[in-house]
Amino acid sequence: MSQNLNSAVAVIGIDIGKNSFHIVGLDYRGAIVLRQKWSRGQIEARLANMPPCLIGMEACVGAHHLSRKLKAFGHDARLMPAKYVRPYSKGQKNDFRDAEAIAEAVQRPTMKFVATKTAEQLDLQALHRVRERLVSQRTGIINQIRAFLLERSVAVRQGLRFLRAELPRILAAPPDVLSPRMVRVIKDLAEDWRRLDERINQLSNPVLARQDTGCERLMSVPGIGPIISSAMVAAIGTGEAFAKGRDFAAWLGLVPKQMSTGDRTILGKISKRGNRYLRVLFVQAAWVVLIKPMSWERHGLKHWIEAARKRLHRNVLAIALANKLARIAWGVLAGGRAFEASKLQAA
Repeated sequence: MSQNLNSAVAVIGIDIGKNSFHIVGLDYRGAIVLRQKWSRGQIEARLANMPPCLIGMEACVGAHHLSRKLKAFGHDARLMPAKYVRPYSKGQKNDFRDAEAIAEAVQRPTMKFVATKTAEQLDLQALHRVRERLVSQRTGIINQIRAFLLERSVAVRQGLRFLRAELPRILAAPPDVLSPRMVRVIKDLAEDWRRLDERINQLSNPVLARQDTGCERLMSVPGIGPIISSAMVAAIGTGEAFAKGRDFAAWLGLVPKQMSTGDRTILGKISKRGNRYLRVLFVQAAWVVLIKPMSWERHGLKHWIEAARKRLHRNVLAIALANKLARIAWGVLAGGRAFEASKLQAA
């Protein structure tokens, strides 16, 4: 690219692909002055030789790594959710049109951007995703064992620990209850279950042993332990992407879905937007708090929970408490201080 072309580019939109990147550059008037396709090996070298400019990308695979590189070159790299870029696309879809839409969207003053994750955050996020997959596989194996046993009229009390305790007795049942072939099948499934338990524990150790001041502060919040605290740090870092705790709870999808029009305010079920994994963890944390009423007063939640349970179904109460815990957790993380029950009671 010529020096004149480099200096004319003010905004760049990058459509990220596996092996190629489609680039559209706009000048200060918004006219297209750059429209090229670069390989993965060219992208960093070419942008390193350009004057600092505003660069927009969709928050997808590889975007966080590239964003860190471009910021090191002096560029103002910003990531956006793909669904917020889509309205700016014109005509039929192709990669250059997508890059042009990204360049248009990144200039909007009301655009909501995604904070660039550090390499440590991505490593921690990868651990959580692998652990989530293994837990899902373990649940599938347990359900399959239960289904095979129910086919033979053998029912086991709900709960992982009850099935584990009953398996030796069930496998020793006479042939008229379980055939030798079915015993071998269930033994193989039980062995798969054991191996998955080992892998889950191995992956949980680095998460549990993680030394981070943000995680330590988060673990002072009721119901939040090492898994939730590390998952939250991996997802939002210091929480600077959100202006207040209410925004974080809305991003998690723990608020009612709004379908209002005119003077009518219509609220439905929770929106279930954002990070599903983190939302599930916060709901589980809420249930942990609810089943331990002796701890409510110590955590400053007794008055709030007792007032809410009079008017809410227990499932709705769990979601409401998960919303409250998420907002408290954001305040602890962003404010740089541990949870204090006295301040919650005063509020």
